[in-house]
Amino acid sequence: MTDSPDLPDILQFAAFAAAPGGGNPAGVVLDATSLTEADMQRIATELGHPESAFVGERAGRRVGVRFFSPGAEVPFCGHATIATAVALAEAEGEGPFVFDTAAGAVEVDTSRDATGRLSASFTSVEPATGDLEPEVAGRLLGLLGLDRAALDERMPLAQSFAGNVHPVIAVALREEFDRFTFDPALVRELMDEQGWKGTVTVVHVGGEVADGVVVEARNLFPVGEITEDPATGSAAASLGAYLRDRLGMPAPFGFTVRQGRHIGRPSVLAVEVPAVGGIAVRGTATPL
Repeated sequence: MTDSPDLPDILQFAAFAAAPGGGNPAGVVLDATSLTEADMQRIATELGHPESAFVGERAGRRVGVRFFSPGAEVPFCGHATIATAVALAEAEGEGPFVFDTAAGAVEVDTSRDATGRLSASFTSVEPATGDLEPEVAGRLLGLLGLDRAALDERMPLAQSFAGNVHPVIAVALREEFDRFTFDPALVRELMDEQGWKGTVTVVHVGGEVADGVVVEARNLFPVGEITEDPATGSAAASLGAYLRDRLGMPAPFGFTVRQGRHIGRPSVLAVEVPAVGGIAVRGTATPL
């Protein structure tokens, strides 16, 4: 696609990879000012990645960014934010950026480690949590083949927002977390009905829910050929808000999300939760 004279330069990265072949693929267009919305949707659809990012108008290190899945525009995408930040830092030098997104202004930082490898972090917009209506919760659990006895009583059903709305389901047993299945078309139908632009977040916490915990996550995102998202930055941020604002975990605290092993793309996301305000998510992005 990148060799066509009718298309801009399209970069491709894997964000949050925990190992070679892991991470979540994203397309990045660093100059999308000449593209129409239809152009951006077409490129995202043809790439087939969970999301692609398009950089528009700029004022120094403040940039407008839009995100498209293969099926529609989404307000915010964490892994494509990390990929875009790394691409910008490679081109212009590490340091802070501000991304103006449909969800609001997102502060981004980039840095290099001792080996010269770039990583990036974003701080989400102001998060919010709320109830998951019992009827909707029942339908969602039914689509996953789970009943309420399978849930982790420490982590009640809810929905959380940190750029996108994500329903949060915590499964008590690792075995049930690993083996549940779902019909992608029916889950997508419910997601569209509820206006869930992000993923359905299903998690398992084997140990104590406390500072430094490792959370196993599966993020359902049926669109095109995709069923599960390998790494979901907006869901990780939303989970941080859920733990702080819904469960009342004393902040500041940090935790790690491991995701993607169920689809062969292992990923790792580092999350830092302050006492108030947006949630920070950090990771790497590797060119594909």
